[in-house]
Amino acid sequence: MEDNSPWWSKAEPWVCASITTPAREADDRMDRFTILLFWSEEDEAYIAEVPELPGCVADGSTYQEALSNAEVIISEWIETARELDLTIPEPKGRLVFA
Repeated sequence: MEDNSPWWSKAEPWVCASITTPAREADDRMDRFTILLFWSEEDEAYIAEVPELPGCVADGSTYQEALSNAEVIISEWIETARELDLTIPEPKGRLVFA
C-alpha cells in the first residue's frame, strides 16, 4: 500500500521549517506571519514560534497540531492587541537567516 502521508508528517525530530500562514481575520490589514516549527527535545513536542509577534508561541505533539495551535494563537494575539489598543506589527512575510 502506498503511503500518502504529507512529507512533514514523516519529518525527523530535528526538522525546522518556516511556514507563512494567512492571518484569520479578513478585515485585518496584515495578511501573513511567519511560523517557525521545530522539535524540542526538552519539551518533547513540536514548537511553533511566530517571531513577528512577541511571545506568540504554541506547541503540539505533532507537526500538524503545533501548526494548527499556532494559527489559533496568532488570531488570539491580534485580538488581544486590538483590545488593549496595542500596535500590531506588519508581517515581514519571509525571514532570511544568515
